[in-house]
Amino acid sequence: MIEQHPLEPFLPCHAKLLMLGSFPPQQKRWSMDFFYPNLQNDMWRIFGLIFFKDKDYFLLPEKKAFHKASIIDFLTKKGIALYDTATMVRRLQDNASDKFLEVIEPTDIRLLLKQIPQCKAIVTTGQKATDVLRNQIEVNEPAVGKYTEFIFEDRNLFLYRMPSSSRAYPLAIEKKAEVYRLMFNELGLLEE
Repeated sequence: MIEQHPLEPFLPCHAKLLMLGSFPPQQKRWSMDFFYPNLQNDMWRIFGLIFFKDKDYFLLPEKKAFHKASIIDFLTKKGIALYDTATMVRRLQDNASDKFLEVIEPTDIRLLLKQIPQCKAIVTTGQKATDVLRNQIEVNEPAVGKYTEFIFEDRNLFLYRMPSSSRAYPLAIEKKAEVYRLMFNELGLLEE
């Protein structure tokens, strides 16, 4: 069965950073109607640790869902855009693993970048996302936790390759947060 992406791109007009995953998990795993909705995914805990020194900052009090409104408000203020590198996929197994995702239709990354003219960096949060992006834009693949520079329509941009926020990726959340913190610091997003 082919799945269509269930969310619209989240593109604050002043976004400086575009974060790209591969594709959302099945909706039965969602705790909210937004990106990184699975409670078993640590993206919002990583953000909580970095920006608020509290990994539970974006969790609702009963800790059974992420607080979508707080996340959207935070991302809008910081200028962080979100989407995924695939708009249509086929799951080869009944799970959220990237290795069992067949990309049927990739996202038009160039179109996303045109909608956020102040964007200066893209971050991919997994190998599948990195591979799909590199099929569209000529850029060398950075090592995990590093970046490479590239030019897109006369804009100098950076591609950061970050560790996956999935718990399947074998790295402690505090170590993942430290890698992300370095990126946010380099991009000037830790200020304020």
